[in-house]
Amino acid sequence: MKYFLYILLVIATIMTGFNVSQIDFNAPFSEESKVAFIAILAALCVIILVSILLISKAIERKYKENKQ
Repeated sequence: MKYFLYILLVIATIMTGFNVSQIDFNAPFSEESKVAFIAILAALCVIILVSILLISKAIERKYKENKQ
């Protein structure tokens, strides 16, 4: 599962970068730019949630080590 989470982070980062390139900065509220903004927001949510999960797993591991 650890590798899956890291792959998911990489995909979300690539998706964010791709969608930033799709934004038309001359007309940021056009239809295509709105879709890109939504996709960027979704990718950032994935990055935040996966980061929280990885941190919680690391804390759990350290807690189990100290408990023994």
